[in-house]
Amino acid sequence: MLKIMEDSIGENTGLLPELLNTFPVLLRIPGLFDKVFPGQKSFMSMVDKLITEHKRTWDPDQPARDLTDSFLAEMKKANGNPESSFNDANLRLVAADLFGAGIVTTSVTLTWALLLMILYPDVQRRVQQEIDEVIGQARRPEMADQARMPYTNAVVHEVQRFADIAPMNVAHQTSRDIQVKGFCIPKGTMLIPNLSSVLKDETVWEKPLQFHPEHFLDAQGQFVKHEAFMPFSAGRRACLGEPLARMELFLFFTCLL
Repeated sequence: MLKIMEDSIGENTGLLPELLNTFPVLLRIPGLFDKVFPGQKSFMSMVDKLITEHKRTWDPDQPARDLTDSFLAEMKKANGNPESSFNDANLRLVAADLFGAGIVTTSVTLTWALLLMILYPDVQRRVQQEIDEVIGQARRPEMADQARMPYTNAVVHEVQRFADIAPMNVAHQTSRDIQVKGFCIPKGTMLIPNLSSVLKDETVWEKPLQFHPEHFLDAQGQFVKHEAFMPFSAGRRACLGEPLARMELFLFFTCLL
């Protein structure tokens, strides 16, 4: 599943995928989506099988095994209510979001982190020195350690900024007509934010195209977070999993090192 999800992420880059993002009406051409996005088709097929198996084995009288069971229970309560968002289509998308956003993004970011430690051994040595000083070798890292490890925290943030694994974020859609800086964006417009424009902004970052952990350190070596750091997007539609992802990245990264 992880391999299929990684392949599906890569399918979003290139001329034809960008063309389809710009003109989604072209997706009405029979067979075109399956040809351009075979990984996404395979991934959704796996999700469908998992949901089908859940429905077959679900016992509403037993405690929920996971989120899918809880969702199925809400679907049963909302049976016959066309206004309810608890339906098969949304269950399919919620399950897909949990796998896609909850697994691939963290694993790909950690892969970047390990690669950058190989390429920048001086940075790796400083991180490992901080680990030895704060955590030692007798116990596992805890989130409480992060506040006392400004350099490691800066490195994790710089990995996210530099790797920029979701440069176009995910597509959003306006729910009503909206004015933005004099431009009218009609209801139903598909919007594709360019996160790279802030993560690589030359007016904010000292070395925007280089891996430079000092971007997140002040003159005293303390951690600072810039407003332009938004790999999880921003606003009310920002990534719901940001707190979990930040914990995973810090704990897994320090454990590995």
